[in-house]
Amino acid sequence: MSPILNTVAESMEVSKRAYVTFLAGNGDYVKGVVGLVKGLRKVGSAYPLVVAILPDVPQEHRQILLSQGCIVRKIEPVHPPPNQTQFALAYYIINYSKLRIWEFVEYDKMLYLDGDIQVFDNIDHLFDSPNGYFYAVMDCFCEKTWSNSTQYKIGYCQQCPEKVNWPVELGSPPPLYFNAGMFMFEPNLFTYFDLLENLKITTPTSFAEQDFLNGFFRNVYKPIPPVYNLVLAMLWRHPGNVNLDKVKVVHYCAAGAKPWRYTGEEDNMQREDIKILVKKWWEIYEDESLDYKNFMPAQLGNLEPLMMSTLSSSRVLEQGRLKAPSAA
Repeated sequence: MSPILNTVAESMEVSKRAYVTFLAGNGDYVKGVVGLVKGLRKVGSAYPLVVAILPDVPQEHRQILLSQGCIVRKIEPVHPPPNQTQFALAYYIINYSKLRIWEFVEYDKMLYLDGDIQVFDNIDHLFDSPNGYFYAVMDCFCEKTWSNSTQYKIGYCQQCPEKVNWPVELGSPPPLYFNAGMFMFEPNLFTYFDLLENLKITTPTSFAEQDFLNGFFRNVYKPIPPVYNLVLAMLWRHPGNVNLDKVKVVHYCAAGAKPWRYTGEEDNMQREDIKILVKKWWEIYEDESLDYKNFMPAQLGNLEPLMMSTLSSSRVLEQGRLKAPSAA
């Protein structure tokens, strides 16, 4: 086999795994996605970044993503039942559309990353984890966003469960709870249909799709270390659990932490560690050598369409005959 055909075959095999993120609207989150794909490129990831976009993402933003080597996949919104929307914050509701990524069955395994995440070390090895589980990092319950939860009210956090014992009168401690900004999963149409069916009957909660995914995957959830999704609140809530030198993935989810909007005015945003992490994000975002056109070898530049069309003609046709039910 010629070197070029070898490269095609190897690329097709590699492409059965991918990173995936989600983008909606015409706001500035596209900058986060550009930063993310350039970060993956910097750490030498072998896998592409698929961007699941809703129809309201403008063409200009789609072109930006394509020019940065992203695989752009248009998805339709998933609208939760009306009884969900009265409890969830408006900006969470649209995140139910993330469930569409379980339809991406041309991939065997995918690793989801929010657009306000940056990867500072190669994490491709996570794809080699045993199949059949849902992998994610445990969340922290110490911020005011959790003020309505029992955990917050009694001062209990799964990040430091030894500090406050779970009261006996409340029964068993709650199951482990993950942050849905980063997780690894296996696309599957039957799982996707099951997700939508369960969405119809799920008790409404405040954290929308994150609560929903925690409930759905409770029995197959496998925690992974916080270095794979450092929620910034960990820096001031559980500093003893954080070693910044070893952190691989940073989640800029605290109020005021989005690097492309950073002003330093919000609580905790003047911390030196926060300033360092924001600076590191900008260094990647502004590094023109990480732009797709400057990074990809010329002879590999046209392999992606062949790779995608070949995969689509086999696995999508194999599993795509079933029609997805409505979520509402």
